Amino acid sequence: MIALLVRDLRLAVRAGGGFGLGLAFFLIVVVLVPFGVGPETGLLARIAPGILWLGALLACLLSLDRIFALDWEDGSLDLIATSPLPMEGVVSIKALAHWLTTGLPLVIATPLFGLLMSLPQAGYGPLVLSLLIGTPALSVIGTFGAALTVGLKRGGLLLSLLVLPLYVPTLIFGAETARRGAEGLDTATPMLMLAGISFGVTALLPFASAAVLRVNLR
Repeated sequence: MIALLVRDLRLAVRAGGGFGLGLAFFLIVVVLVPFGVGPETGLLARIAPGILWLGALLACLLSLDRIFALDWEDGSLDLIATSPLPMEGVVSIKALAHWLTTGLPLVIATPLFGLLMSLPQAGYGPLVLSLLIGTPALSVIGTFGAALTVGLKRGGLLLSLLVLPLYVPTLIFGAETARRGAEGLDTATPMLMLAGISFGVTALLPFASAAVLRVNLR
């Protein structure tokens, strides 16, 4: 399992779908928003939690089609499927590798991007914590979508259409946690809901993803 994780981390970085791509897209979103809504600090501070969460979500979406595509193209996925490793474990490792190369760098960079959006000081902690809890759900859900579309030509657009509706609950509770934190309100309820979503999809979706992969590999 560890060898598979290391391999996927190396592939993600070499294929250009790792740290740089997601961070660059996130930065572009944060830079362009003030041009669209105006440079008013008060307005930017109000919309900053939602914009930062939306930017992180879209940045995670960029590299989803690479999770299984490279292994499908070179035949590695067939070898992995016939190995002693359980397919559910393989899917979980793929999701973890995606989070480490995409989600975690976004969490680390968020405080800097919050400065560009005039995020209130009280909002930094809840925003970072909500992303730390919520981005694993984005990777796991995205892995399920990637399993559904593996082997399809031009499956990237279909993958986005399938995954984005599933991302909505995570976005709602993540942005609400960050918004309440920025306004000095209690964040316990949306934070617990966000954690419940992350734990739920992490426990259930690897089995669904593994079943879908077995069907696609027949």
